[in-house]
Amino acid sequence: MASSSSDQTLFQNCLLALYLIAPPTYISLRFLQAPYGKHHRPGWGPTMSPSLAWFLMESPTLWLTLSIFPFGRHFTNPKSFLLISPFLLHYFHRTCVYPLRLRRDSAQRSGFPVSVALMAFGFNLLNAYLQARWVSHYKDDYDNNWLFTWRFVIGLLVFVGGMYVNIWSDKVLVGLKKQGGGYKVPRGGLFELVSCPNYFGEILEWFGWAVMTWSWVGFGFFLYTCANLVPRARANHKWYLDKFSEDYPKNRKAVIPFVY
Repeated sequence: MASSSSDQTLFQNCLLALYLIAPPTYISLRFLQAPYGKHHRPGWGPTMSPSLAWFLMESPTLWLTLSIFPFGRHFTNPKSFLLISPFLLHYFHRTCVYPLRLRRDSAQRSGFPVSVALMAFGFNLLNAYLQARWVSHYKDDYDNNWLFTWRFVIGLLVFVGGMYVNIWSDKVLVGLKKQGGGYKVPRGGLFELVSCPNYFGEILEWFGWAVMTWSWVGFGFFLYTCANLVPRARANHKWYLDKFSEDYPKNRKAVIPFVY
């Protein structure tokens, strides 16, 4: 399917939007934390089950990606399917598996604000369109086997490592909640180095994705991920230090081992 000027304009405007929303996201989250999880608080309007919220707000990354893909000029190229697979794998887990692991009674104790879920839904619409359209249509190095292969392999290794860290860390945190008795200090693995290895893992994932796609689209997603997760990790780290005071390991960083 040939690209029209209107399609190119839409794509370029969406890409520009991705970069424009990163700085205000970072700045706002330095001062005002999204009110869910550890930072849950009233005053953000109606709430819903966290499990349902995660499913609904992450879902565009699956259904929109799969809807867009058949209309790209690389739709018949196996490399395009290979490249989009890690993206879909992450979001299948985030959309379908992760919500099932959240406890129902926990969801009832601290609802997820509908307003926050809607904002996340909007971002995922934007991002899914950009990533799917780039991989299925605009990427131009599929014919260079050497370039495509080394970028894909290196990026995939980083992505898989990050996804493992992300899933393992989430499993530890969910397991602690299932034990009851409120929040506890997480232990083991990268928790000995940082307060939020789940965020560190996700940052690694999208850095790997940026290498795999070798694009401003992939790098923009990585940049936005940092803008979203780094200040939240900082707030979580401070929350742990305040809540557990003398019991919390002072040598832990917030999100980047040994650095930050």
